[in-house]
Amino acid sequence: MRTIDLSPLYRSFIGSDHLASMIDAAARNEKQTSYPPYNIELVSEDKYRITMAVAGFAQDDVEIVVQENTLVVTGNKPNTTKEADTKQFLHKGISERNFERKFQLGDHVKVLAADMENGLLNIELERVIPEAKKPRKIEIGSRLIDNK
Repeated sequence: MRTIDLSPLYRSFIGSDHLASMIDAAARNEKQTSYPPYNIELVSEDKYRITMAVAGFAQDDVEIVVQENTLVVTGNKPNTTKEADTKQFLHKGISERNFERKFQLGDHVKVLAADMENGLLNIELERVIPEAKKPRKIEIGSRLIDNK
């Protein structure tokens, strides 16, 4: 994959460095492995669900952290090399390897809850737009009254 130099954006767009940083972060996220597999579902207009297949991981093995606009899901299996050495597999298709998966969240997207059931980790998200950012209708003919 080609890398894109975004330094001209930093020089040309004053106050838009946040956009360039988001593009940089997205480019870095493309280099992640495909493990574990996941789905991103639109549940309703402003609600989303990330579902990750985390077979073999217990709730205590998975950590979810949100920092700024980045959601980081990390899975660390306890060191069980002694147990793994005693098992003899004819086929090993369940990976159970440690992972770290990062998701860039849009502005005003909040993580509501997380739950693990049947080997699937579900993370519920919602976009909560503040009243000041919502569109408002301006009535024609309305005037600002100056109290001087």
